[in-house]
Order: sequence, then C-alpha cells, then structure tokens
Amino acid sequence: MPTLLSLIIPAYNEAARLPRYLAAIQAYLPRTFGEAYEVVVVDDGSRDGLPEILADLEHGWPCLRTLRHAANQGKGAAVRTGMLSARGDLLLFADADGATPIEEERRLRAAIEIGADVAVGSRILRSSDVVCRRSPSRAIVGRVFAGAVRLLLRIPVRDTQCGFKMFRRDAGRALFELSSESGYLFDIEILMLAARRGFRIAEVPIGWSDQPGSRLDMKHESWRILRGLWQLRRRQITL
Repeated sequence: MPTLLSLIIPAYNEAARLPRYLAAIQAYLPRTFGEAYEVVVVDDGSRDGLPEILADLEHGWPCLRTLRHAANQGKGAAVRTGMLSARGDLLLFADADGATPIEEERRLRAAIEIGADVAVGSRILRSSDVVCRRSPSRAIVGRVFAGAVRLLLRIPVRDTQCGFKMFRRDAGRALFELSSESGYLFDIEILMLAARRGFRIAEVPIGWSDQPGSRLDMKHESWRILRGLWQLRRRQITL
C-alpha cells in the first residue's frame, strides 16, 4: 500500500508533551488516511525517558516508527533525518509540543492539491475560521523577527518559523538534501532554497496555541540568531 502522508516530528526531551500530541495524531490520521500514513519521530538524543515511551507506543501502533540520534544535533538536523527517510507522497513536519492541532494538515494539503510544492503554516495571516492563541510578547517578537528575515533574505513568507510545513515529496527531498542548517534557522534555509529554485510556496493561516515549555530564549539567543541570518544572507548571494 502506498504511503500518502509522512508526518515527521523532531523531539528532544519531550516526554512530558509529545505523548499527548501523539494520542491526538493516532485518533485523527487513520480516519483521514486509513493505514496509508506513517508517523516518524526523530528522537534527537533525549535523556528524559522519551526513548522508552516511544518504544512502548511502537508496539501497538504499526504506523509509528522512531529514528534516534545518539547525541543532540539540533532541530534542523532532526527534521532532515526524518524527511530524508520518509516514504510518503506528502511530507509534513510538526513540532512535538502540539501547538498546531494535527487536523490543520488539511489546510496545507489543500494548498498542495491546487499546485503548491511547499505549504507553510502561518500564525500571522488571518482567516475567519482560524483561531491563533499567541501571547502578545511572543507575537511581537515573532513579527520583528519575520520583518528582519524579509528585509535580509527577501523570502516570500511572513511566518517562516511556524513548525508546521508540508512538502510535495519531490520538493521536500530535493530541499532537505541541499540543506545544511542544523538549528533554529533551518526553516529559513529551506524556504530560501525553495524560492531560489522556483518551487511554488503557499502560506496558509492555521490554528495554533502557545504551549508551555518553550526552550528558545530569544533574549539570550538574539545575537547568535542575527549572526546566523547574516550568514544565510551571504550564502544566498552565491546560490
């Protein structure tokens, strides 16, 4: 049986949050895809008991498989590992915290079905049938960051960092084979590559809600992130 959808979830020390999201995924995907889907969790060197939890879940869920990095390599590296091992016609990655309900995949899938190669979930674009619950401080930081990205890199996406993106298989594999970013900025690199290579990108409003436990501290990481953006800008000129 062909695999219609591969859902890739990068996870690092997510024993407290991921099981709840996986339960929602297990309830939804069989209703939509039957058995023609897979869930690929890439454990990026967790040390909080997540490997044991995933091993138990795999016993009763044939469509779930786990890949593991022996040491933590970064979110971008984990997503790349999952994307390049995926079997589906559509490749979707989602954050392990479950901030985006899995049901929102249908919005991205609709964009792919009408011609997009890459469908990007957006917390910035608005729609009357979408609810986005984002704290004011996080929304402001996100908009400032998005503005800096658009200014430096001219990427035609307003919300580059939303952790919910879907790819047509050939586009996803091509882009992740070219990517090298292992950390927070991998989304930007992928979108930069997609724009440069003429892939059709659609940005789609999705439901999203803040989840406690975020590990990214923009206050302390801002200079490192800005330096990374400038390095991507220099790379972009040579592509």
